[in-house]
Amino acid sequence: MSATTLTSPLRRALPGPRGLVWTVLRLHRTALWIWTGFVVVTAGLLLWLYGPGAAHTQHLLDTFGYAGVQHDAWAVGIPDFPFSSPYNDLFYTPALLLDVASFTVAVFAGGSLIARELENGTARLAWTQSVTPARWLAAKLAVPALFITVGTGLLVALYRMLWSAHSNLLLAGIGPRALYFSLGPGTVAAPLLGLAVGALAGLVLRRTLPALAVAGIAQSAVIAFRANSWPFQGSYQQPELSVRSRAITSTGAEIPDPDCAYSHACLARHHVVGFTRTYLPSPDYWPRQLLETGVLLAAAAILVAVAFGVLRRTSTS
Repeated sequence: MSATTLTSPLRRALPGPRGLVWTVLRLHRTALWIWTGFVVVTAGLLLWLYGPGAAHTQHLLDTFGYAGVQHDAWAVGIPDFPFSSPYNDLFYTPALLLDVASFTVAVFAGGSLIARELENGTARLAWTQSVTPARWLAAKLAVPALFITVGTGLLVALYRMLWSAHSNLLLAGIGPRALYFSLGPGTVAAPLLGLAVGALAGLVLRRTLPALAVAGIAQSAVIAFRANSWPFQGSYQQPELSVRSRAITSTGAEIPDPDCAYSHACLARHHVVGFTRTYLPSPDYWPRQLLETGVLLAAAAILVAVAFGVLRRTSTS
């Protein structure tokens, strides 16, 4: 078979932007289906938590005498109540899945999306078919960026809807505050940064395994930093949100918290059967959300610019 026969389909596919987009979609269709499946499954879990899961948990709370517990839109439930714990645990699962997705995007970008094509020579073949290296990289980044933005944007919107409707079913503690601060545009920006991290790693290292390893380590550091550093709200966010705690007696009355949640004798003495924990929203929530998003997107833009610079030098060498 001649070289002309081998390259003619590629030549027909690559002359314009549409051809580039179609080529990227065809080449990485397995990754696209995996991403679509992830979004569908995670969205299904969120909708189950919003509907049947919440209804079942609320029924158990009502049945066992906790129907009188009052809370506002930011309240989170009853410590150590056994029927709320499974729902509480599942509530945080989508947040974990979004972190995993952010990590996976970086690994995919570093390995399959960029480095593999440089390693096996496919990229240089494309550059000989009237496709400039810059257009090649632009298509490689733009197509997954679109799917990442739409998918994570949908999941964050569903998560915020779930939080607004059923955060009262969560057990009290630091977790609800950390989750609340993670439900913003920064959660959409993080995997876009992962895409940029992976692309740069792939272009610099030009070998699949080293590139995906470096991209995964770098994105893991980003995820850890977001979870534990101001203004990226997480387990140790500062300043702390205001907290109002009230105890619920066996008659359903609210009394000041006797501060003895872990002493059964103290709880019995005060006839306490449950608690409310109300976390009020921080007044600077949105400024901090926008600051986080701006930092992540700015970092992604810088890495993309560096990636194009690296590509320009390597493609002419």
